[in-house]
Amino acid sequence: MKREIIRSVTVLLLSVVFITLPAIKAYPFGFHAHRKINRMAVFTLPPEMVGFFRKHIEYITEQSIQPDRLAHAIPGEAPRHYIDIDQYGENPFATVPKTWTKAVEKYSEDTLMAHGVLPWHINVMMTRLTRAFESGDVDRILYNAAHIGHYIADACTPLHTTKYYNGRTPDEVGIHGFWESRLPELYADGFNYFVGRAEYIEYPLEKVWELVKNSHLKVDTIYQVFNDLRLRMGADRVYSHESRGMSNMRVYSRDFSKAFHEELKFMVERQMKLATKSVGDFWYTAWVNAGQPELSKVVKAVSEDHIKELEEEKKKFEQTEKPQGRYYPQ
Repeated sequence: MKREIIRSVTVLLLSVVFITLPAIKAYPFGFHAHRKINRMAVFTLPPEMVGFFRKHIEYITEQSIQPDRLAHAIPGEAPRHYIDIDQYGENPFATVPKTWTKAVEKYSEDTLMAHGVLPWHINVMMTRLTRAFESGDVDRILYNAAHIGHYIADACTPLHTTKYYNGRTPDEVGIHGFWESRLPELYADGFNYFVGRAEYIEYPLEKVWELVKNSHLKVDTIYQVFNDLRLRMGADRVYSHESRGMSNMRVYSRDFSKAFHEELKFMVERQMKLATKSVGDFWYTAWVNAGQPELSKVVKAVSEDHIKELEEEKKKFEQTEKPQGRYYPQ
């Protein structure tokens, strides 16, 4: 009975932490998409893992958005969410070293930070998650699992791989939030997330680079479809206004959004499904590499110290006067 009371109080406190965080206009891949990806990734896990993750599915879901809040509040966090790979020449995937050490030797750490360090940071997070599984620390398992899920989803978003992340011309500004927030908000609940069982990844860093390359190859298609469609439909059909809370905001119209979604051959759905499967794969791989610990023996409740840690992160976000990192206006 005492354990159930503690668990109920923990869930209530976590809900307060998450719900009271103020909203920001737009984020990479959108809050809705990140939540959906982490949540659905839980169901890719094997029986030895899924029970533990299902017990904490609300945490895994809600903490999926926390890296974006930290990127807004903490200097140095934002570059972990992207890599402007086209800053490194015409054939960057052949010239940029895959390992951090060799990349620093070739370009310097300052250069890498200036253009984003997403693939290397996922590798760091993989080490942290594996060690958390080894230690049986429920707080660190959940925190690192939720966060690595966010970064993997970012690697599956094409506009996180280019210096033209929010438009190559003034007319294209806003495309970032359109692809990654508007479309998932409209359609993600209807996507088919049946992606199969999580699989072991032999070489996680190589897999990360594969995801980044897959995403980057879609950038030109996004811009081509976007601009062709704008010309065909005309400016009066591209935008509309919708109520958001107390505001009446200009957004890409539902007709334009539907046409864009369909002419991209449902790219957003394909990338979200890829992200879901990949998140499950990385969680599973970290668990296997940790020696497949029995998660049924891991303490089930999130600690009070961890709840306080989340509250401190919340304060940093709320007290930020000058936003850090990139901004993606709708």
